[in-house]
Amino acid sequence: MPGMDADLSPLTWSTFFTTWHLEAGWLEAAVLLIGGYLLARRSAGATSTVRPWRVVSWLVGVVLMWVCVASAIGTYAMSVFWMHMVLHLMLIMVVPTLLVLGHPLTVLLEAFHGPARARVQRVLHSWPVTVLSHPATGVLVYTATIIGTHLTGFMDSMAEHSWLMTAELVLYVVAGYLFLMPLLGEEPTKPNPPYLVRIGLLVAAMIPDTIVGIVLLQTNSVLFPRMMAMHPGWAPDPLRDIQTAGALMWAGGDGLMMAIAVGLMISVITSPERRARMTGTWLEGARRSALVEHSGEGLEDVTDPDGEEALAAYNRMLARLREHE
Repeated sequence: MPGMDADLSPLTWSTFFTTWHLEAGWLEAAVLLIGGYLLARRSAGATSTVRPWRVVSWLVGVVLMWVCVASAIGTYAMSVFWMHMVLHLMLIMVVPTLLVLGHPLTVLLEAFHGPARARVQRVLHSWPVTVLSHPATGVLVYTATIIGTHLTGFMDSMAEHSWLMTAELVLYVVAGYLFLMPLLGEEPTKPNPPYLVRIGLLVAAMIPDTIVGIVLLQTNSVLFPRMMAMHPGWAPDPLRDIQTAGALMWAGGDGLMMAIAVGLMISVITSPERRARMTGTWLEGARRSALVEHSGEGLEDVTDPDGEEALAAYNRMLARLREHE
């Protein structure tokens, strides 16, 4: 791993912008992800529902993923722990957000036609994909990843086995994608939670970030002695380094999560279709039931999909109330 290089120069603004490694494995993965996505998008042709800005989002997300690993962020991640935290936040929040907004599953589905598309749709609606794309799965994977890699002996194990560093980075991208896909995406998968639930889960996901951040920020001991023993002489004091990383996790993690939640709220406010799915069917059902109870109309009068009969029933209820007064 480049960040474990004993000859690594001290981290300065100059070295931050000039220290790069090719990271061939990550570059190959990026080329495959971009190439496969563009080929699938081209196969869909003019019938594709994926807008150009989503294509750009996917491309930027994949390139940013490689940049995070190949630039000084990845190079210094094992020498300076707060830089390691920057890498974590980029790979589990920023990169997955861009990838999710690219709607890769929709691109994949639309690349097929006829019976082949129906088969792909069945796969996307199968129980393994449904479990993986469920919001509860995403929240659990995200929480376990954040806590498991920071408040256990994982960091020391990673310092002894360099392959774990690569596995950790892949885990962060996958965990972030599984967490954000059912919350930000509008993919052809099940379930499709209402937007109020999505916003609530984004806010709830700040809890593990806050817990990890506070624990690291307030620690009075070096939590990762074997990893910190690899610190070069120019690096910050190990304890101060961990505390700085904790502050980044707390402020940066919660700040990024809140920014994502605000962005989702704005998208709901500006879209009539999303506003209609804000609370889901259960609240709409409760509203209609209450309307039936107070208006005295039969259920068949207020269950029309367009809401015209429900509005008429509501107006009749108001008329009766005026007559009563």
